[in-house]
Amino acid sequence: MSPRGGVLSAPGDVRNEDRERPPARLPTVIYVLALGTFLMGTTEFVVAGLLPEIAGNLRVSVGQAGLLITVFAVGMVVGAPLMAMLTLRLPRRWTLVLALSVFAVGHVIVALTSSFPLLLAARFLTAMATGAFWAVANVVAARAAGPAASSRALGVVGSGAMLANVVGVPAGAFAGQLMGWRGPFWALAALAAAATVLIARHVPHDGPDQQTVSIRSEISALRSGRLWLALTACATTTGGVLSTYSYISPLLTDRAHIAAGLVPLVLVGFGAGALVGFLMGGRLGDHRPYTTIIVAAAVTTTLLLAICLLSGFTVPTVALVALLGLFGLGANPVLISLAVRFAGRAPTLGSALTVSAFNLGTAVGSWIAGLTLDSSLGATGPAAVGTGIAALTLIPTVAITLTQRRRPAASAIRGSGDADADITKPLKPLQR
Repeated sequence: MSPRGGVLSAPGDVRNEDRERPPARLPTVIYVLALGTFLMGTTEFVVAGLLPEIAGNLRVSVGQAGLLITVFAVGMVVGAPLMAMLTLRLPRRWTLVLALSVFAVGHVIVALTSSFPLLLAARFLTAMATGAFWAVANVVAARAAGPAASSRALGVVGSGAMLANVVGVPAGAFAGQLMGWRGPFWALAALAAAATVLIARHVPHDGPDQQTVSIRSEISALRSGRLWLALTACATTTGGVLSTYSYISPLLTDRAHIAAGLVPLVLVGFGAGALVGFLMGGRLGDHRPYTTIIVAAAVTTTLLLAICLLSGFTVPTVALVALLGLFGLGANPVLISLAVRFAGRAPTLGSALTVSAFNLGTAVGSWIAGLTLDSSLGATGPAAVGTGIAALTLIPTVAITLTQRRRPAASAIRGSGDADADITKPLKPLQR
């Protein structure tokens, strides 16, 4: 990606002039931040594997216990931009430390309480901290890596959450079976406390840009049409994939005739594909960002349509689910990187809004997909919904690409007075 925003000079290519050589090795702080997102991804989804135990222990129905997932999603949607604004003047290092501390406290409350309303409140508090951490971590990672490797860095940070689906969530569910459902929450609290020390040690000090931020400059970012296009793509790409993934079990058992005991292995295949896809997408996004997001949207739509048509066949369905993980979420680090750039002087708000967009797309898509299970489409309904939502991703991604192609000529006409000039400046890595 060009340090001047990745402006295209030919289809799928970025301008060669001023392009920095990507570093061979990312800073250590990137991997520390990935540890944080691993913990956050684990806590978001581990509840799904513990619902029967939680419901039985707290004497509520499984449906009521499922509110612990819903409340967390709402907390992420609301918390990311809200906490980004509330911590605007706080150094990013201490925002991350505070978020992890609140995250740890929230898990201690969950592990101790027997009150379901208090449990819901603790999950909401944890989600608010998660949203704040994720938003700031994206900005810190992009700045620490520099413009030539920002998408790659965001791919590594986001891969922590993908790894959570492969390792963290299954391990948490297994631990819950051995030591009770409260055990995983105690473990997450302890790991968060340890990660807090690493964050305080490795996250660099803020640059001079952090000293001049204001509420007005943050809000001004909302006038960027390109930012809203990127956010729309965030919502539709994740909504398309996860609306299908949320109800993949009935499709695998009822349509593909896979034994219920083998479903977790298929889900591990999806998670492993998503992990690899996130890392590959981040690398490709630094060189061909616009090609990456368009190709990912087109391939994802094709895969979801193929799942609809071939779900009656076991082997093709298993392979398609793994490929969906590989391509379905691979564009996310690129979209986050673009949103941070398009937000100009408000990178933290731009990053926070991507967190909200991802979760909003997931919530809406999963809700619509759930309604189709009782329709004539049956178990293939969620995949059909996912296909339609994923196809919509082509609209904002193509629009972003066309907009970027027109910007060089428009900038030349406007001269140095371009209102978005700050967006096209290189992002300087933070100094320790």
